[in-house]
Amino acid sequence: MKLYNIVFSPTGGTQKVATLLTDALKGEAIYVDLADSKQNFHDVQLTQEDVAIISVPSYAGRVPAVVIDRLSCINGHNARTILVCAYGNRSYEDTLVELEDTAKQSGFKVIAAISAVVEHSIAHQFATGRPDEQDSQQLAAFAKQIQDKLSTRDISEPDIPGNRPYKKGGVISMVPMPTKECAKCGICAAKCPVQAIDNENPKKVREVVCISCMRCVSICPHAARKINPVALSAVCLKLKKVCSDIKNYELFI
Repeated sequence: MKLYNIVFSPTGGTQKVATLLTDALKGEAIYVDLADSKQNFHDVQLTQEDVAIISVPSYAGRVPAVVIDRLSCINGHNARTILVCAYGNRSYEDTLVELEDTAKQSGFKVIAAISAVVEHSIAHQFATGRPDEQDSQQLAAFAKQIQDKLSTRDISEPDIPGNRPYKKGGVISMVPMPTKECAKCGICAAKCPVQAIDNENPKKVREVVCISCMRCVSICPHAARKINPVALSAVCLKLKKVCSDIKNYELFI
């Protein structure tokens, strides 16, 4: 049996949860980076004996479209699968059911799912520092329940919350732009999950392609990419109304 850690995590929050879970399952994981725009995902082929953890962030209550496209290229071959949805303490809404449907269409057998709170990728004052130590302990407890299910080869499907049809997609565009500190080093362009930044001139951004994942902001060594401060303030004010209550991790098994 091989353990696959299949992750889309532009700013690292989702990756933290995925790593905690794979470590708790005590398996040497094969890492598949869904944020790598250069990878041929058709090459990723699992077997029925394998186990996959598929971890994605929730973007306005939905799975990012690029994740669906890339996950659809992978052949799960009935590998048992744990789904993980990471969200910034607002709500994950239909993310898990959409991820479930996508995983099944790619041949995965879903046996468990987790909703996990992580630090908000845009408004960092919400869920700051999560996953924290308490979250880590809870994930370890979840992993024990999942391991028990795997050991008995129980392939019953969990009851995952959400709606079909899914909620209407679309979010307020928050496109990070270069500042005068930009040195045109090209790191942001090389690492952009959707190639929205020009490789020859990183100061050029295809705004219609950008998915507001904030990777360019998080990895820029010069702190030279920023969101419009007026737009950011408006988003933070809106989120304050729905992100104040602390949310807990959930396991569906």
